[in-house]
Amino acid sequence: MKNTPFKLLFFLLLTGSALTVFGIRHETLLEKNWKFTKGDIAEASQIAFNDAKWQTVTVPHDWAIYGPFDKNVDAYITKITQNNETKESMKTGRTGSLPFVGVGWYRLKFDVPELEAGKKVTLLFDGAMSHAQVFVNGQQVGNWPYGYSSFHFDITPFLKNPKGNVLAVRLENMEKQSRWYPGAGLYRNVHLIVTEETHIPVWGTYLTTPNVTADLASVNMKTSVEAQTGAKIKVETQIFDAYGESVAKTVSENENFKNQSFDQTLSIPQPKLWSPETPSLYIAVTQVFDNKILKDSYLTRFGVRSVKFEAGKGFFLNGKKRIFNGVCLHHDQGPIGTAINVSAIRRQLTILKDMGCNAIRTSHNPPAPEMLNLCDEMGFMVMDESFDEWKNAKVPNGYHLF
Repeated sequence: MKNTPFKLLFFLLLTGSALTVFGIRHETLLEKNWKFTKGDIAEASQIAFNDAKWQTVTVPHDWAIYGPFDKNVDAYITKITQNNETKESMKTGRTGSLPFVGVGWYRLKFDVPELEAGKKVTLLFDGAMSHAQVFVNGQQVGNWPYGYSSFHFDITPFLKNPKGNVLAVRLENMEKQSRWYPGAGLYRNVHLIVTEETHIPVWGTYLTTPNVTADLASVNMKTSVEAQTGAKIKVETQIFDAYGESVAKTVSENENFKNQSFDQTLSIPQPKLWSPETPSLYIAVTQVFDNKILKDSYLTRFGVRSVKFEAGKGFFLNGKKRIFNGVCLHHDQGPIGTAINVSAIRRQLTILKDMGCNAIRTSHNPPAPEMLNLCDEMGFMVMDESFDEWKNAKVPNGYHLF
């Protein structure tokens, strides 16, 4: 199996099996058997609320794409200052004339079979449109107004039993909150993550490639660990190439842990550099031991590349000047809507690749994680925008309010 992609697949299967056998980290997508309804219902967050008459849906779900179309949904009198307009006029269709405005509720009964003393349970939302209020077993665990960015909550204190827990999410889109069709609902994936008390938190690794040559690449890995103060923590990081071959390894230890991060540097000889033409990827596997007992394992996928902007000359990737042949890309998939669909995104990126596109600007917000993963795999440079608005308003109820 040497030098074949099957070895990496075999490696990933082994890793997944190990995670299950040792009970270290369990991640589940909460997809099916959600209950949904439009409109605001005061008691919808409560455990005993009867949602039997609600619609059964699968998440990711965009409830507004079903219509009906009505130009009055997004009709308003305004002047678009970005277009140098000096007089107000009637505008319609900016958000597709789709009925995305209003409140929607989602409810889900879920189990956590791994729940026991010493476990941590996290809910991770890749995105929820918008103004999310999240409840577990009748108690509010948190809120998140921005519809495009991912967010997560520790729900361990709100779980009473492994079975029969109730998750409720209230979402609300306001009038005049967007300059394009934003979608509505739980339109991206929802993850349930169970770890040991000693673990790497969500987005707990930060990896860079500060020095890159054809002969050697340095990889810097910063790993956050959550553990009890005074614990004996060891962090072992190993890098594998696309064929499952180990190319680098390092170990760090802390005999008296105080909730700090670990800073590790590894070297990859003769690295395969990432570029739009050769989108080579590596995987860093980080394992955390507490008093020599394996507690967590975390995968970080990355490409080795150097990036430089030089005044008067332009942008350089891996030491060579690059021209961006790019597009500005909104997050919806036309008549499919905004509910994340990997096959649709792959098709879209394939068409762009065939056009000669090598770069994407995510207009005007963070895309779904699946979009970024496909760009890594297929060879697209990405400008990942964070906000359409910050301090200055473009629409009356946009994100500038926050």
